[in-house]
Amino acid sequence: MNRRSVLIIYTGGTIGMIQNHETGALESFNFEHLLSHVPEIKQFNLQIDAMAFEHPMDSSDMTPAEWKKLVEIISENYEKYDGFVILHGTDTMAFTSSALSFMLEGLNKPVILTGSQLPIGALRTDGKSNLITAIEIAAAKKDDGTPMVSEVCVLFHDKLFRGNRVTKIDSDNFAAFDSPNYPPLATLGTEIKYNLPIIGEYKPNAVLVTHEDMDTHIIIFSLFPGLRPEIVENVLASPDLKGILFRTFGSGNAPKNERLIETLKSAVSSGKVIVNISQCLSGYVHQERYGAGIQLVDAGVVSGRDITLEAALTKLMFLFGSGLPTEKVLQRMDESLAGEVTV
Repeated sequence: MNRRSVLIIYTGGTIGMIQNHETGALESFNFEHLLSHVPEIKQFNLQIDAMAFEHPMDSSDMTPAEWKKLVEIISENYEKYDGFVILHGTDTMAFTSSALSFMLEGLNKPVILTGSQLPIGALRTDGKSNLITAIEIAAAKKDDGTPMVSEVCVLFHDKLFRGNRVTKIDSDNFAAFDSPNYPPLATLGTEIKYNLPIIGEYKPNAVLVTHEDMDTHIIIFSLFPGLRPEIVENVLASPDLKGILFRTFGSGNAPKNERLIETLKSAVSSGKVIVNISQCLSGYVHQERYGAGIQLVDAGVVSGRDITLEAALTKLMFLFGSGLPTEKVLQRMDESLAGEVTV
């Protein structure tokens, strides 16, 4: 009667594909046959249920509408299960895990996203080990009965990452994800070794509050040598644009181009939020370190610190989707809402 329980939610992606031996093409299989494809799951003394999106999708097609669907599924089943495993394509997994970390406020149970580089029916698939380990972590408890992990995570290959700190780094190797600015929450070998001091604190009195509205009036653009300021002007002049992720050089530097800086300053004055994130995979944005960055501070650009692109984008979507005014969005971007940034 006290068996731990896990709900598996299949959204689509490589992990749930099988090969059509006639055409060689990958096709979605009926995920209700999960146990026949991964019989090892039967060794768990768990109640494991599985459900799938009505139309499983390539993760390239993922949108905030599907994030909302995931939030609704988790909310509706929150009291029934000890943990949740989301099977997801790898291409946008980091966007989804970041978004869910903001949309599931007060989360006190594990939500583990995983997938694979090879279909689960392939001989050398990484899907089986990823799925089995994700289930084990989703059901894991400490000696006091509280969840071992109580946040949104990405489980891939041999590491468990905080969901809003992860980014996809490789399209071929099994170690497809990394968390450049935050250590893994757990490493997977013959044992699962949890890094307990850095895992989000379990809060016994927390109540799950879901947020479903994500505002997509956001754009990302990267600096490069020779960027035409007039093109930036045209983009930022859009009246529907609310937030801009400005991917700068190094520790947050931009060229000393007066027209470009005036364009940024004008956009900020009109109520747009511009967040400075580095093009570097790891490191911290220090706008005050060099003159090339100080000019951005003077223009009203806010530092993204060590946030990932995926987390910065979904955080802006979340904050604007909450209906906050520009001043409040600027303030919250400078705070850690779900462990997504070092403050």
